[in-house]
Amino acid sequence: MEEHTGDEEARRRGPGGPQAPGAGTVGGGVSRRRLGARLLALGGVLVLHAALPGAAGASGNPAERRALQGLRLRYGSARQAGLVEKHLEAAADEARRFLGPSPEHPYYAGAVVLAGRGRTIALHRAMGEAVRYADYDGRTDRVREFPAAQRIPMAEDTVFDLASLTKLFTSLLAVQQMERGHLELEAPVDRYLPEFTGGGKELITVRQLLTHTSGLRSWAPFYQQSTREGQLRMLWAVRPQEAPGTVYRYSDLNLIALQLLLERITGHTLDILLQDEITAPLGMHRTRYNPPLSWRRGTAATEVQRPPWSGLDRGLVWGEVHDENAYALGGVAGHAGVFGTAWDLAVLARTLLDGGVYAGKRILRPASVELLFTDFNTAFPGDDHGLGFELYQHWYMGAMATPHSAGHTGFTGTSLVLDPSTDSFLILLGNSVHPVRTWRAGSAPRIAVGNRFARAVPVRTKHGGPAWYSGMETGGSGTLTLPPLTPATAAARLRCAVWWDTVPGEGALHLEASTDGETWEPLPFTTLRSTGGSPEQWPQGRVGGWSGRLWHRLEAPLTAWAGRPVHLRFRHTATGRYVGRGVYVDVVRVAEPARLLFAEDRPADASRIEAAGWTRSTD
Repeated sequence: MEEHTGDEEARRRGPGGPQAPGAGTVGGGVSRRRLGARLLALGGVLVLHAALPGAAGASGNPAERRALQGLRLRYGSARQAGLVEKHLEAAADEARRFLGPSPEHPYYAGAVVLAGRGRTIALHRAMGEAVRYADYDGRTDRVREFPAAQRIPMAEDTVFDLASLTKLFTSLLAVQQMERGHLELEAPVDRYLPEFTGGGKELITVRQLLTHTSGLRSWAPFYQQSTREGQLRMLWAVRPQEAPGTVYRYSDLNLIALQLLLERITGHTLDILLQDEITAPLGMHRTRYNPPLSWRRGTAATEVQRPPWSGLDRGLVWGEVHDENAYALGGVAGHAGVFGTAWDLAVLARTLLDGGVYAGKRILRPASVELLFTDFNTAFPGDDHGLGFELYQHWYMGAMATPHSAGHTGFTGTSLVLDPSTDSFLILLGNSVHPVRTWRAGSAPRIAVGNRFARAVPVRTKHGGPAWYSGMETGGSGTLTLPPLTPATAAARLRCAVWWDTVPGEGALHLEASTDGETWEPLPFTTLRSTGGSPEQWPQGRVGGWSGRLWHRLEAPLTAWAGRPVHLRFRHTATGRYVGRGVYVDVVRVAEPARLLFAEDRPADASRIEAAGWTRSTD
């Protein structure tokens, strides 16, 4: 039950009603042509034929070769990681800020933040307390705190209940079985679980479990059943609410069903599979189901569980799984139950960014990692999803979100984000349901820390100097205006370099022209990637989304302004709740065949630029 009572889990909503699958799609996801072009037979199952653009893990890439040589994560400076120190420190400051009223109660009692790039962990900071509250009274919204001497401060190696990050481990185990020929992605689930049938369940595929497109409801109260048999009967009795493949709905039932499937085909319970196939090979010695009592003092406490906010009356939950259903299932479940540390999650992140290998130990092939990061939910815009991993989600990734970013959150306050385009990773673990789940809502700390860490990954100009930068304030806007110019011919052109990353539909870079500096109209332009290719046309005079972390050459003809004065300006807008990395403009020039009308690198011209909301930045 707990996995769906907070705002962040409510964000994983299904649409208001059934949706028809996209034309030519496989169950409303990736098109058959697209899927077929990427997948070939591998041991009777699947292999991704080509890596996604910009994604790490392609066979034979330098990162993978280094990982195969046995290189491990290490601590280092921001500079060694290729990060900007002041912004990295600001990420830690953001995490610390939420120890205070957010807005009324602390968002969490304590947290651990870890961030790195490449093989360098440049930030690993613990703050606040792992154990602070002894009890909570829901009638008065008051808590009883442990005496100061009995509280336990947060440490860098504190173990957390990872909650729904467990789903990632279950998904990895499933993809391993695909590699070995024991499981097929497009096979119906009832091929492996004959009991999983009735009411349309026989149409649900393994892929639909992994991408939350099965049509099953979000949750069921398994903890109300006192026996394993009763719990299973409840699952077998569940019927899809919509036809499989026609809707996206985040559901714990998908991963519980996948757990049973994996246990059936392997003959091992999920906790044994986790240890044998992932944590032991990777040396993740502080990651497991059902941690022993000896771990308790090094584990962050979670909630004081009592009705009505919880389905069970357990008091303070500390060292046992928080999720009621996972607890009822013996602590071992496909959707929740794994405990772990920030360091161990960093090892997992590095493994995936390096194509499935860490310190010489391989747990997945590179093509399988690509499956994890491939969007199978193209029919459901905004709910991008690989196998187990969520993709391109600004609502918790913040400005780290790109079309290739992958991650997940956990209801207890945990999150993991990987960005293959920058080879970076961010882990934020907080005990945000301590003392009670109702004290926090949404993903404000995740977004704030993600925004700051995204800024720590620098954007460099070709010349190494500063460029004009829009900033990344929520709801921000600004203009960069050139002095009035008068082209003599229709051959005049504005040219510059641009780099952008905005939230699609909620942020953009506009290029505008005016005769009087008061009334502005869009100025169409083209852009060309610095890596080459064909020019892209922007007839509406604006560009947004993600530029691929590449500089583009922008060119705008001033044909309509020959022989008359024209004012030109760049305008940045960010209208939504979330922001991207921002917009950069550099080396602005206006020229025609016979003369140079404006050149930003001429001091006299540069001094005449009017900047409102834009600043000069070297990063």
